[in-house]
Amino acid sequence: MNQQLKQKIIEVCDAKVATKGSNVGLSFYAFFKNRNDDPELLMEAAVWWIKTHKLDHFEKAVKIKGMVLKEG
Repeated sequence: MNQQLKQKIIEVCDAKVATKGSNVGLSFYAFFKNRNDDPELLMEAAVWWIKTHKLDHFEKAVKIKGMVLKEG
């Protein structure tokens, strides 16, 4: 996963947890605007989420952030 996507995931997870608490869930779509303005980055996130880690549609933000941080 590229550094731009990692940073975006961490920022979104932090913002969601700050506003909705540590139990908040999200999907990989949370890292993108409603329109598809960066299809390559969206596909990278989808592959990481669905194919690589076989995650459910919604996962806890703290779990996702932890996974990204662990991958370095």
